[in-house]
Amino acid sequence: MSPISMEDKRYLLQLARSVILDQLGEKSSGSLPERSSPGFMEKRGCFVTLHLSGRLRGCIGIIEPIKSLIAGVKENAIHAGFHDPRFPPVTLHEMDNITIEISILTKPVPLVFENADDLKKLLKPGVHGVILSQGYCRATFLPQVWKQLPGTEDFLGHLCQKAGMEKTCWKDTKITVEVYEVSVFSEKDMNRGL
Repeated sequence: MSPISMEDKRYLLQLARSVILDQLGEKSSGSLPERSSPGFMEKRGCFVTLHLSGRLRGCIGIIEPIKSLIAGVKENAIHAGFHDPRFPPVTLHEMDNITIEISILTKPVPLVFENADDLKKLLKPGVHGVILSQGYCRATFLPQVWKQLPGTEDFLGHLCQKAGMEKTCWKDTKITVEVYEVSVFSEKDMNRGL
C-alpha cells in the first residue's frame, strides 16, 4: 500500500467537502484541481466521518478494499452527509461548523481466540478497529470509538448491540471477530499542521 502524503490527505479532505457541497447545490469542485497520486487508485477500505461542533453528525464507510481510495472517499462523503440513517441530511447552513475526518483502513484480519478472556487479551484498545459478525448480523467500530468506550467489555457490548445482537454476544466462541488499523486525519488536524 502506498503511503498517503500530507498533500494527498489535504486533497482528500477537500474532495470530501466539495462533493458534499456539490450535493447541496454549491458547485465547489470546479475549483478543486485534479490530483493524481499512486495511493488514490489503490483499493482501500475507508470511512468518512462528519462532526458538527465536536459531535458526531454522520459516519459511513466501506470496510473491505473493494473500491479505489478516491472513489471510496467521494461515495462515503455523500453517504455520511445524506444517507446515515441516524441523522437527517446535512444542510448548507451546517457546513461551516462541520469538520470532516477520513479513516483509511488496513485489510481486516480474523482473530483466532479460544474464549472471551482470550479475545479481550488479543484486542488493542485505541489501535484496533473491530468487526464483529455472526450470520447476517455484522457491525464495526473504528479505533476512534475506544475514546468513548475505553473498557473492552463495554466496547464489545456496544458493538454487539450495533450489530443487532445481545450485548454479551462477544462471549460466544462462534462469533467472528476481525481487526484492522487506520490512518486517520481530519480538517482539524490540518488546521493545526498535523
